[in-house]
Amino acid sequence: MALVNSRDMLVDPNQIRNILTLRYDPSQKPLLPQLTWKDLESKTNDLSLDFIEKSIENYILKEIQQADVKRISLALSGGVDSSLVLAFLKKTIPELEVDAISIKFADSVDETKTAEKIAEHFGINHHVLFLENYLKELPKAISITKLPFWDLHWYYVAKKSKNFSNYLAAGDGGDEVFGGYTFRYAKFLSLVNSKSSPLEKTKAYLKCHERDNVIDQEQIFGEKTSFDWNLIYDQILPYFDNSLSDLDQVFLADYNGKLMYNFAPINQKINHYFELTSITPLLSEDIISYAAHLNSNQKYDPDKNIGKIPLQRLLKKYTLDTLIPKEKQGFSVNTLNLWKSYGQKICKNYLSDARVVKDKWINGNWILKHIDKNDLDVRYVNKFLGLLAFEIWYRVFITKEMKSDTSLS
Repeated sequence: MALVNSRDMLVDPNQIRNILTLRYDPSQKPLLPQLTWKDLESKTNDLSLDFIEKSIENYILKEIQQADVKRISLALSGGVDSSLVLAFLKKTIPELEVDAISIKFADSVDETKTAEKIAEHFGINHHVLFLENYLKELPKAISITKLPFWDLHWYYVAKKSKNFSNYLAAGDGGDEVFGGYTFRYAKFLSLVNSKSSPLEKTKAYLKCHERDNVIDQEQIFGEKTSFDWNLIYDQILPYFDNSLSDLDQVFLADYNGKLMYNFAPINQKINHYFELTSITPLLSEDIISYAAHLNSNQKYDPDKNIGKIPLQRLLKKYTLDTLIPKEKQGFSVNTLNLWKSYGQKICKNYLSDARVVKDKWINGNWILKHIDKNDLDVRYVNKFLGLLAFEIWYRVFITKEMKSDTSLS
């Protein structure tokens, strides 16, 4: 009988397949209320901005005022969600001192100017955090989350916010709860029709998330990971095998994807490490439940390709719509430029002698085939950053040869 490598028992191949293909791991214990297709089945024809406002205000009063908080940090991208959260913080508790934190990524679109205008409008403190090398403290961030993700900008936000308060507010959930991924909805609707099967819809949905995988995705993995697209399809298929409308099926899949199993657990773990209390008004149970029962056209207009309709109306009500550009990315690093400045060098340093290749989790030939290309597509850049995160996680938790305070430069 062949001996089982003790390291192998510490690695879940399902987790690795999912994170490197979907960018989330559904095996984690969810922190948010789980939604099934039945939760989206019964609809309300009445879009009540008053209910949304009252729910947000009640959440703020309960989480902040009752705790007698005088000062709070806020992750402010200058987009719809974080700007609305700021507006309701100041409306509900006018005397609350707010320190807004924005990130300026090197060689990326600078959206901190918009955030600055929003901060000035409300007369609050504004702090811009400049990140030259986004990957520099990746080992520390991974040691906190205990998961092999590379896109951990929240680590920097939380680390900075600790200087001002033990409470950190954010507009998390706006896109998933109120339908903000308009670029994906339009594409998905163009790929399906009334005769599309659940499996065809599942494949169409994944095509709308192409930056999460590459054309030769199955070649990335080694023999221990046993990659099979059907394993991925089986996890997403239930969201499309029901009587919901096409868009409601997408909303259900989005909520039960990166929000539930990436953004929420990662941010919570990082906040917990820095002893920060999370303030997320758009993810209250009342808001999630109410938004789930809205008709899809109350959240997204396919003709104008406009999403988050309720939140857009609230912006207009409080005359904030003129301060926010229509095209807003939020906290987003240009990974192509990151690859050219730091990413490729760091990846070559760690992946040329990767432990995950030696232990047969990842196919080293795939790495050699692509890593030296000068015109690497952004999807491959993202995949290399994902492999880097897996390698760092592996060295920190499995081989235990890397310290969490290791700097990547």
